[in-house]
Amino acid sequence: MAHIDLEVDEKQFPGITGPMRFRPETAKPLNELAEVLLRAPHSLPAGERELIAAYVSGRNECTFCCASHSAFAAAQLDEGMTLVDQVRADLDAASISAKLRALLRIAGAVQISGRDVTTELVADARAEGATDLEIHDTVLIAAAFCMFNRYVDGLGTFAPVGQDAYAESARRIVEVGYGPTTTARPSGEAAA
Repeated sequence: MAHIDLEVDEKQFPGITGPMRFRPETAKPLNELAEVLLRAPHSLPAGERELIAAYVSGRNECTFCCASHSAFAAAQLDEGMTLVDQVRADLDAASISAKLRALLRIAGAVQISGRDVTTELVADARAEGATDLEIHDTVLIAAAFCMFNRYVDGLGTFAPVGQDAYAESARRIVEVGYGPTTTARPSGEAAA
C-alpha cells in the first residue's frame, strides 16, 4: 500500500500512474518531459532511449520503472526483451553498438552522481559517433529517471510482478505516447 492515500485502486493504477492521477497538475509537465525525451523525433531510436530509462531504473532498483521501461524498450527494439536483459545483466557483453554502450556508461555515471560524468566518458561517446544532442539527452534521461524512480519508490507505490503485467502499457506507450493520465483528481476535487 502506498504511503499516502492516492485515492485510486493501486492495482488498477500502479507505480507512477497513481501519483499522476492524484496530482494531474504535476503529471502534465512530467508526461510532457517523458514524451520529448523518449518519443519525439531524435537521432537515437525511441527503443534505445527507453533502454537508457530502463537501465538507470534498474540500477536504482526501482521495480516499477525498470519493468515498465524495459517493456517499452523491448516493444521498440528488434531484439526485444532479450537485448534489454543483456544490457541490464552485463553492459560490456551486450549486443549493442559501441555508441549506445558509451551513452549507457554516461547514464550509469549520472545514476551515481552527475559529477561522475567525466570528460573521458564524453570523449569516448563522441569517439563512437555520439552527438552533443545525444549526450545531452542521455544525461537528461538518466537524471529524469533518477527523479521518477524516487517519486515512485518514495511514495511506496505498487509494482506488478512479471513482464506480462506491463504488456498493455507498452502497447499504449508505443501507439499514443506519454499522454495525460487524467484531467481531474478521481474525487473531482482540486489537490490541496
